[in-house]
Amino acid sequence: MTTYNFGSGPVPAHQHPNGGGWVADTATVDPTAYVGPVALVFGEARISGKAQVSENAQIFGHAHISKNAQISGHSSVCDQAEVTGNATIGGNATIAGTAWIAGNAYVSERAQVYGEAQIFGNTRVTGHAVVCEQAQVSGEARVFGRASVCGKSEVSGTAQVFGNAQICGEVRVSEEAQVFGRMRLSNNEVITGNVAMFEL
Repeated sequence: MTTYNFGSGPVPAHQHPNGGGWVADTATVDPTAYVGPVALVFGEARISGKAQVSENAQIFGHAHISKNAQISGHSSVCDQAEVTGNATIGGNATIAGTAWIAGNAYVSERAQVYGEAQIFGNTRVTGHAVVCEQAQVSGEARVFGRASVCGKSEVSGTAQVFGNAQICGEVRVSEEAQVFGRMRLSNNEVITGNVAMFEL
């Protein structure tokens, strides 16, 4: 029996024929999926379709990577998170909880997406940004820097949230709106149109 130590002691495992990466026998990886030579898939994770897991990426827990999603760098996808469509996760990003990343979404650097958060469309979440709880980022929105979007807030359109901005509650930021600096928004505020809100 072949084993591999994924961090908690040796477990039955095998090298995926498409890429050579180690896969625990408890995980499921389609033959069409790619697992690179130093990538790891363990727990009860699933990799399906033409998804690619490369470089030092780790997929574990009950996470599911599907369709044409690409996971790379030192990123990790865990718990019951799902990455699908043409989404790309890279850098040192962490996707956890029941987060759902889809479309052409891009999450990289040290960004964190967790809870029940949803990232989809052509969005970009980068830097040290955090999107969590039941927040949604969609359209061509950008969240970066050390910004955080949480609660049931939504960022959509071409809106940008960056700097140290914090958005929580049920805030809506849409169209071309920008929220940045140390601005904090909560409750049910709606920020829309060509508006910039900031606090130094």
